[in-house]
Formats: sequence, structure tokens, C-alpha cells
Amino acid sequence: MKELIIWVLAFLLLAIDVPEPYGQAHHFSLCPLAALGFDWCPGCGLGRSITQLFHGNFEESWKYHWFALPAVLIIGLRMFTLSKRSINEFKLKFKEKRYV
Repeated sequence: MKELIIWVLAFLLLAIDVPEPYGQAHHFSLCPLAALGFDWCPGCGLGRSITQLFHGNFEESWKYHWFALPAVLIIGLRMFTLSKRSINEFKLKFKEKRYV
């Protein structure tokens, strides 16, 4: 259940983030590669790419990182699996309480 909450919160935060155009000056980051002056980081690029994807900016998303769409699909499938498991566990607990 905790993992599901983390994934939903992460997707929600990426979806409500304001997308910045590719190549624009970066905002404050705790990324060690950004602190060293590198313009591209696989982690930062993926997060920005997913934000662009959620806002429908597919070309900008591709410029940041090509793996955004597969990542969203993989994480979405994981969220679906965790949701299904949580619902089944809830049903089982409810059924056990009814017969006790």
C-alpha cells in the first residue's frame, strides 16, 4: 500500500508541475550532476520528460528523455497491479470480519 501511495503521489506531483521548455535555464536541484555543471542528467531528464508528457508536449518530452512513455506505462502497470492487490486484501479482510 505504501508503494502505491508513493507512485500515485509522484505521478500527481509530476502532472501538476509547470513544464519548462527544453534548454531553458534549470531551477534549483539537489542533483549532483547539475551541481557539477552538466546540462543533462538521466534522472532529471526523465522527470522533466514525464512532466512534458503529462501536459501533452510529446516533442518536448522526447527531447528531455526518450524513456518517458515506456516509464509511464511500466509504472502505470505497477500502480494497477498494486491497486488490484490492495482491493483484494481489503475484500479478504472485510470477508473475515463478517464471519468472525
